[in-house]
Amino acid sequence: MVRKRFPDAAKGFQLEKFLKKVGVGKDDRYFWGQVGKALLCTYAIIGAVWVYNETSPLGWWNLLPRPKEERELAHLYERREFPYPGDEEAMKEFVAKGGMIGTAVGPKGFLETDKDAYNYQKELQDEKFMHEAQKLWKKMKNEVIEELREKGFDV
Repeated sequence: MVRKRFPDAAKGFQLEKFLKKVGVGKDDRYFWGQVGKALLCTYAIIGAVWVYNETSPLGWWNLLPRPKEERELAHLYERREFPYPGDEEAMKEFVAKGGMIGTAVGPKGFLETDKDAYNYQKELQDEKFMHEAQKLWKKMKNEVIEELREKGFDV
C-alpha cells in the first residue's frame, strides 16, 4: 500500500481549478512564465541603473567621464533636502535658512551658516549700493580731473 504524503492538501487546494478560473490554463503557462521572466529582468536592469546612477563615475546618460577637477571637488558639494510642500513648518524653516535662493546643489556648510533670507537680501542690497557708490565716485573723480585740465593744471 502506497501512502500519499499530503492527500488532504491536494483535495483542499486544486491549483488547476484555481488557475482556470483566473484565466490561465495549461496552454498559457509558458507565455505567462516568459512574461514573468521579462518583468524580473527589466526590474533588475532598472534597479542596477538606479544604483549605478547614485554612485556613477560617469554623468547621467552620457558616456563621457567626468573631468578630473570635477571628481576631486565632488566631495565639497551635497544635495539639498527639500521639504514636503504640505509641511508648513518645514517650508518656513527651509526658506528662513535661504533654501529657496540659489541652486539645488550648493557648497557644504551653506545651510549651516545661519543666514536667513532677510540677511541675504540685505547683503545683496549692500553689494549693489557699494557698486553704485563706486560708479558715482569714479564719475565725480573724472569730472574734477576734467575741470582741472580745463583750468590749465596738469593732472
